[in-house]
Amino acid sequence: MTSRMTLALIAALAMAAPARAQQATLTPQDYLDIQQLVSKYAYAIDECTNRGYDYADLYVPDGAFLTSRGGKILNRFEGRERLAEAARGGMPDCKDVPWAGIVHMLVNHVIEPAPGGATGKVYLIAVGLDGEPGKVEAQGRYEDVYVKTPRGWRFKSRTHVLAASQQEVSRGSRPNPVK
Repeated sequence: MTSRMTLALIAALAMAAPARAQQATLTPQDYLDIQQLVSKYAYAIDECTNRGYDYADLYVPDGAFLTSRGGKILNRFEGRERLAEAARGGMPDCKDVPWAGIVHMLVNHVIEPAPGGATGKVYLIAVGLDGEPGKVEAQGRYEDVYVKTPRGWRFKSRTHVLAASQQEVSRGSRPNPVK
């Protein structure tokens, strides 16, 4: 009887070991690389380089950027072409992006291991709104899914979750006066 119980215990432990081994973990280098990805995002959106394709290349080829308000997805930009379009603010090139002059600051970044990669969240603070260098606005947060690729960590998805009290975000340049 004792040997049967011992065998059952060994079998149960053996079956539990793979489950523990499969739990997602990240190395210290993974955390640093993901933080660098998020920092590169802010520069890519602010500077809109290479017609938005530098921004798009921070994502996996089928990656997606989404905007949401009140729990509803409002916009979805999926794939390299649509992501580059999102980086240009829907404009033909980068010179007319609606957030020209804004600096995106991403703060309080939290990264968690997840099956297949990692997830993260980070607050979005915009500086330089409406053409006023000192005007600052909290613009909600980003909720991210990251995956490790042969080219390093990339966004699988990034969702801009607008702050609950906001109907829209401010823009970079002062609107033209109505004549």
